[in-house]
Amino acid sequence: MAAMPTTLQTLELDPGVAPRATVVILHGLGADGTDFLPVADQLDLAAVGPVRWLFPRAPVRPVTINGGYPMRAWYDILGADLVRREDEGGLRESIALVQALLAREAARGVPPSRTVLAGFSQGCAITLGAGLRHHERLAGLAGLSGYVPLADTTAAERHAANAGTPVFLAHGRHDGIVPLARGQAGRDLLQSLGQPVEWHDYPMEHAVCAEEVDVLQDFLRRVLA
Repeated sequence: MAAMPTTLQTLELDPGVAPRATVVILHGLGADGTDFLPVADQLDLAAVGPVRWLFPRAPVRPVTINGGYPMRAWYDILGADLVRREDEGGLRESIALVQALLAREAARGVPPSRTVLAGFSQGCAITLGAGLRHHERLAGLAGLSGYVPLADTTAAERHAANAGTPVFLAHGRHDGIVPLARGQAGRDLLQSLGQPVEWHDYPMEHAVCAEEVDVLQDFLRRVLA
């Protein structure tokens, strides 16, 4: 197996002037950074000011549940039970890579307090895993159609800097990939820890819908105001 990269390939939409905020969006299993370019176009953040958009690409790795076929994946999926058979090593590798990307963005002049980390499905898991453990406060976390990874260690490993960071969670009621109950369990866990959580569910499968994008837009405007 090829060695994992030390930095993430990242597609970037730069506003052409000094950004006032950055939004990082992590794609799902087998997808690519380009997947969420259309969503970025739909999100009107003019009220925030110039925004830099970052779309990291997950490393290519064999995925067990797909017969070991190599694809872009933030971590391996060992089986349908995402709780009992969790790829902790892969999760922690990608969490570290995303946190390094956040640090690089801070070094470029956009502080974490002006940065939102978001993701879909596997990208949601890494968003929550990396964001809650990050040592500097982020403006917000947005998780779509995903779950909280490494749930048993979240309470102990959550960094105090992000204990009050607003979290946006949205899920499809008919999701056959990441069941609604998984998303709800993550919501309940974070709420039990006192994390500010905004929850939305929609009559859809493992997808993103227009209503969800509208509500996400409102969230981004609020946390980046």
